[in-house]
Amino acid sequence: MALKLSPFFSAMAHMAHCFDAAGADALVLFNRFYQPDIDLETLEVGPHILFSTPQELRLPLRWIAILYDHIQADLAATSGLHTAEDVLKVLMAAASVTMMCSALLQHGIDHIRTVEQGMCDWMEAHEYLSVRQLQGSMSQPQCPDPEAFERSQYMRTLQSYKLM
Repeated sequence: MALKLSPFFSAMAHMAHCFDAAGADALVLFNRFYQPDIDLETLEVGPHILFSTPQELRLPLRWIAILYDHIQADLAATSGLHTAEDVLKVLMAAASVTMMCSALLQHGIDHIRTVEQGMCDWMEAHEYLSVRQLQGSMSQPQCPDPEAFERSQYMRTLQSYKLM
């Protein structure tokens, strides 16, 4: 059984551990909820789809990298996957599965071929022989700077900003 999680838990690592201990086979990080909008001209509430953006990838990327090696359940990435680079990043963070919806709705099903070819090209250029070889290689326990995934990096991130 796979559980699609929202990012709105106050203690994500604890909840992931609880779901894992309860027998979840996989955790999907993170489900996007489609929410209604108000049309100011018609004064009607209705659906308004907003596609994910690549920037949304950072939240599942971070949590997958942190949870790797701390739970038994597989980790699936969803939200913000649009390119081969996006897929490679979450696989390197330790995702077992990646899910892509917005990019396919925007570019059509053939976009999968573009993503696959981009992945193959990158892997060949960086001498990876398989997805398994790169999977988890940039997870928190494996990356050169494990603290980069922690909340304490907030100040470092702000200090890295330069006004243009």
